[in-house]
Amino acid sequence: MSVLEKIRSKTGLLVGIVGLALLIFVLESLLGSGGALFSSQDRLVGVIDGDKIDVTLFKTKVDEQVAQIQKANPQAQIDEKTKEQIIDQVWNQMINDEVIKRQFKKVGVAVSDDELYDLMLVHPHQYVVQQLTDQQTGKVYEQFARPDGTLDPAKLNGFVNQMTAEQETFWKQLEKSIIEVRTAEKYNNLLKKGLYVTTAEAKDAFVAQSKQVNTNFVMKRYSSVSDSTVKVTDDDIAAYYNKHQNEYKVKETTRKIEYIAYDVMPSKLDFEALQKDAMRVVEEFKTKIAKEDSSYIAQESDGEQVVISNFTKKNMIISDSTVFGAPKGTVYGPYTEGTFVKIYKLEDVKSIADSAKVRHILIGLQSQRAQKQRTPEAAKRMADSLLVLLKAKQVSFDTLVKTVSDDGGSLNNGGDYGWFDENKGFVDAFKSAGLEGTVGNISVVPTQFGFHIIEVLGVSKTRHNSYKVAQISKLIGPSSETTQEYFKQASDFAGQNQTADLFNKSIETQKLNKRIADNIKENDKTIAGLENPKELIRWIYKSKKGEISPVFEFKDRFIVANLVSVKEKGVAPLEEVKEEAKVKAIRDKKAEAFITEFNTKAGSAKTAEDIAAKMGLMPEKADNLTFSSYNVAAIGREDDLIGTATSMKANTTSKAIKGDNGVFVVCVTGVNEMPLPKDFKAKQKEVEQANASRVDYELYEALKDKANIEDHRGKFDF
Repeated sequence: MSVLEKIRSKTGLLVGIVGLALLIFVLESLLGSGGALFSSQDRLVGVIDGDKIDVTLFKTKVDEQVAQIQKANPQAQIDEKTKEQIIDQVWNQMINDEVIKRQFKKVGVAVSDDELYDLMLVHPHQYVVQQLTDQQTGKVYEQFARPDGTLDPAKLNGFVNQMTAEQETFWKQLEKSIIEVRTAEKYNNLLKKGLYVTTAEAKDAFVAQSKQVNTNFVMKRYSSVSDSTVKVTDDDIAAYYNKHQNEYKVKETTRKIEYIAYDVMPSKLDFEALQKDAMRVVEEFKTKIAKEDSSYIAQESDGEQVVISNFTKKNMIISDSTVFGAPKGTVYGPYTEGTFVKIYKLEDVKSIADSAKVRHILIGLQSQRAQKQRTPEAAKRMADSLLVLLKAKQVSFDTLVKTVSDDGGSLNNGGDYGWFDENKGFVDAFKSAGLEGTVGNISVVPTQFGFHIIEVLGVSKTRHNSYKVAQISKLIGPSSETTQEYFKQASDFAGQNQTADLFNKSIETQKLNKRIADNIKENDKTIAGLENPKELIRWIYKSKKGEISPVFEFKDRFIVANLVSVKEKGVAPLEEVKEEAKVKAIRDKKAEAFITEFNTKAGSAKTAEDIAAKMGLMPEKADNLTFSSYNVAAIGREDDLIGTATSMKANTTSKAIKGDNGVFVVCVTGVNEMPLPKDFKAKQKEVEQANASRVDYELYEALKDKANIEDHRGKFDF
């Protein structure tokens, strides 16, 4: 064996020994702590009806959806908003599969092959019609439509018999969607038909809406006695809490934070530096020729936004009136406008018609008519070819509008939107073709929608000047040095106040503004005033009550937060709702005392006037109350009073009753009842329809609630 081979063999042995030692060390740490390489809890996206959803499975489904979209549309941009929509769609589909479809299977609801055929091709379901309808015009695509614009099953069958492979994929997906839609309809209809309303229920509903009572009442309001004068013990509070736990049910896990914000503001030095830089831009802008302006504006403007617009004397953006006689290339500014420093350049002055009329054919990049996308190059080639045919009079403009144009909004008008001026909401290039054109001129004009073949039909005799103005905008913002100083202040505060007591004490001492964000859910996308708070929310849901956060950075803002409340799904513990329960316990103590007072002072009185006199209160009136009323005049919501009054007979007086706003005695002075109908079939149908209208939404929510869904998607990036 050579020396080199010996070295290699010993090196390999050494690497093996080191690797084994590291493996033992890692395993020993994991076994000693009872850990695992990846905690199952850390990988949990959610739980649906007891089934745990692993992050790998969920991410795979999201990636599959993204791939499908990009396959159907290679130029599609999957931005953050689109990605969020895809994630929500995948999650809702999993809920549908795990919860809703299981219910369908349990009761045997399904769609047969024959039924599917009928729904797709013989009597097309409304969902099929929607998929074959232009969403801009609301009309069925011409290739599938009858002369009256409705869907023609014969044309649809013809299309199906000649589908391409790509179209077959679309059709199979449509079949799958129809099965899901129709199965859900059947299941919902099954429940709706089961919501029978008895004659007795219909009678109660009729009386509840038609029986009216007029009342006088006396109420001693809880607000008439200060809460501080009523003593309740911890036992009183606990007793109320235990008796009314349903009031403290938390339907969804939430968190509450208190935080301080360091809003980063530009300093005086920052503004002076920006003004100096703006003067540099003014001098450089003067030297640029028109074709260089766009790239220079993008280079110097915040956000690289290129803004070049046309103005008239009436709406000129430049405040200096000399602009109307200035030569092209004149630069104005810098001006401080709001939160920006702006610089303007007069690029061009043109005489244009006050109004014009054109017709056009759009060769779109997104062709609804052809159901495909086009590249700009392909769209331009097609537009140029058609322009040649039009100029050679080998085809008419009207024919191309009807057979080729992708602008559904003007198809019925021969491609004509009528007369317009420069204030019309068309894109500038489209307007310019008319306002700067001459009658009879036909040209190809590019816009963000594609390529327009535009013919000028008319221009006004009157004209005016249009001023083309370019603008550079520089945000008045803080420098990196200023930002760093604010970050240091926030970091110092966070480091020196690591407990809730210190946090609150420092806020008071330093006279800082404490802000509150409540009801924060794990998957929230926003918190008022905090842009893109994903990382903050993740910290909130990993932390314990009373913890102080590190510094979180937002746009021009640093915050330090204190997690002050943790509410888990279920009945909130007493310590979380003690103050609320205390208020209700005090109210009940007042009610007991008020009832005793009514009974002692006015127990024998029968009229509201007598009761009020003996109680030292004023009688009040509420007329035309029905059982379905929501409010009582001068009180607001008071269900106990309404329920009591509408169950009484005329000229009777109630006992003292505890309500939500106070203790009351009600005297019914009159009852107006409509005669009962001979039968209640109409009312039965009305109530059944009202109940049925709630099924579609409430059924889904009830099944979700029963499935006890946990949603932890906010912990992950997909």
